[in-house]
Amino acid sequence: MKLDLLNRKNVIRVKEYLSKYDPNFKLIVLDDTARTANEAAQSINKEVGAIIKSLIFKTNENEMILCLVSGDKFISLKKVSLIINKKITKASAEEVKKYSGFSIGGVPPVAHNIEPMQILIDKNLERFEKIYGAAGHPYVIFETSFNKLCEITKGKV
Repeated sequence: MKLDLLNRKNVIRVKEYLSKYDPNFKLIVLDDTARTANEAAQSINKEVGAIIKSLIFKTNENEMILCLVSGDKFISLKKVSLIINKKITKASAEEVKKYSGFSIGGVPPVAHNIEPMQILIDKNLERFEKIYGAAGHPYVIFETSFNKLCEITKGKV
């Protein structure tokens, strides 16, 4: 069953996206779920802050904003609204699926259906040598570095 996860359409999409930047990216199939940052950290025995939370928000014009946040931090809608100079709200589960193509609990920082208007990256992720993001399924993640995450997402720190 574990290997079957690597053959899922969404997981393949993430792998192909990552491989464009580095053919050595490896996906990690977990024994336990990584649906939340806490679960992911427990599954791989890492600090929760090393987990990349991919959070999707929308503007009043229905533009997608992707925030990549350290697993032990929370996001301020007010701060993000000030940074992008637009009011934002949290996207619903249905909107997340529409924008990204992924269900909540497996949303990766890359390979979305609709290119985000902007990608913001939490500088707190820089504390860790290795960080981990969802790879299209709650049981599949990938390992990267802060600098590589910035490169592959073209996000703003």
